[in-house]
Amino acid sequence: MRSLSEFPDAHLRIFERPEVPEADAIQTVFLVGICGTGMGSLAGLFHQAGYSVSGSDAATWPPMSERLAEMNIPVREGFNAANLAFGPDLTVIGNACTPTHVEAAAARDGGMVQLSFPEAVAHFFIRDRRSLVVAGTHGKTTTTSLLAHVFKTSGRDPGFLVGGVMNNDNVSYAVGSGPHFIIEGDEYDTAYFDKRPKFMHYRPTTAIVTSIEFDHADIYTSMDDYRAAFGAFGRSVPEDGLIVLCAEDPEVRRLAAAVHCRTLMYGMGSQDLDVTAVNLKTGSDGQRFDLVVKGVIVGRIWLPLSGRHNLLNALAVATVALEEGITFEELVAAFGSFKGIQRRQQIRGEEGGVIVLDDFAHHPTAVKATVQSACERWPDRRIVAIFEPRSNSSRRKIFEEGYAAAFDEAKLVFLSKPPFRHNDSKEDFMDIDSLIERISNGGIPAKAAEGAENLLPLILETVRPGDVALIMSNGGFGGIHNSLLEALKNR
Repeated sequence: MRSLSEFPDAHLRIFERPEVPEADAIQTVFLVGICGTGMGSLAGLFHQAGYSVSGSDAATWPPMSERLAEMNIPVREGFNAANLAFGPDLTVIGNACTPTHVEAAAARDGGMVQLSFPEAVAHFFIRDRRSLVVAGTHGKTTTTSLLAHVFKTSGRDPGFLVGGVMNNDNVSYAVGSGPHFIIEGDEYDTAYFDKRPKFMHYRPTTAIVTSIEFDHADIYTSMDDYRAAFGAFGRSVPEDGLIVLCAEDPEVRRLAAAVHCRTLMYGMGSQDLDVTAVNLKTGSDGQRFDLVVKGVIVGRIWLPLSGRHNLLNALAVATVALEEGITFEELVAAFGSFKGIQRRQQIRGEEGGVIVLDDFAHHPTAVKATVQSACERWPDRRIVAIFEPRSNSSRRKIFEEGYAAAFDEAKLVFLSKPPFRHNDSKEDFMDIDSLIERISNGGIPAKAAEGAENLLPLILETVRPGDVALIMSNGGFGGIHNSLLEALKNR
């Protein structure tokens, strides 16, 4: 990643920030960009911990706006330097803020006490607890959620922060009173004044790395650059710590030689793994398998999630949980009661015999795994893939080839034409027409249109009873889920 000194506006990025007082010396906290998934959850953590919390955002939108309202957290719509005039004890600057962002600039120029999102989590909530950090290109949210659920249902009362809402209690965070803090370790950059990956702030006692595959092309210049970030993360685990690695990913396996701590490997299909699964049986209600630890079958587990990727996520969780003193019986009970995460293969409804499924997938590998998982879960239904390439990375030409192969198991494909934004370049931008042609040439009918409103009629012309409409986006996709359900109901 780029050094701050390499930016043309380095003079705005490099500045001396006031020292942050101890947690008990802070009373008022203001979050710039409070309606983001991570920032809204951080606001919830501060609120739960007893701080007076408020914030601002360009606009307020559900579900986060509703969650903040339920907690009586004031949100000021629109950014303005006057929002900080009351002088909060701490201002948290979201990583979407640029150096010239009006509130970020006000905090900097006013010499206010300020932290980035990950710095605030570490300073106020991780502190000296056992930090369990889940990193990886894919599977972070599911793995973190399942790990937190295991510790919660086993009575350990962990603190946790997840990049998604867990269906069990409709939560994404908790301060907790136990010795553990469980967090999703994101490799995206920290803030305009700190370009290190977020996960470099989380002080892992134990870490999981699920996968390493080039992503976030908007901030990483190459695979070497991306790989280096994970190498630094691995080395941040202390010598007396533990890093749990997915043996099926060659990039992840390479980390074993680069870290200074103990390593454990998990995966499928090899006898030399520390944790694996055998006697796998899949069905519409998930998958059942025998857990093998150090070559010994310890018992049978039911995991109510579909897909090989979720089986691997579960093996990572089992590895860490058993190492941290969770019993096998507690693990079995927790896995069996896990209800998943919102926007991860979440059934939004069924109308006219069509199941509408919502998923957050946006990287080609995640899209492919999600399509495969849906096929495994509903082998007798057609999978109709509906995808919005929305993120800064997913709209880039570098991922075209991956997307061309990602829909191989779908029966129909509909793509939303990505918008061209101010930070895009024509040379690096996805050619959606070329992508549609490649998918169609592979024998899968594919169409594209601009946005949900224009896609919906095309989908309705083709979708039929018995289909699964698998909608994938890392955003709201123009409310297409509800629009499709309503249209199917009235068809």
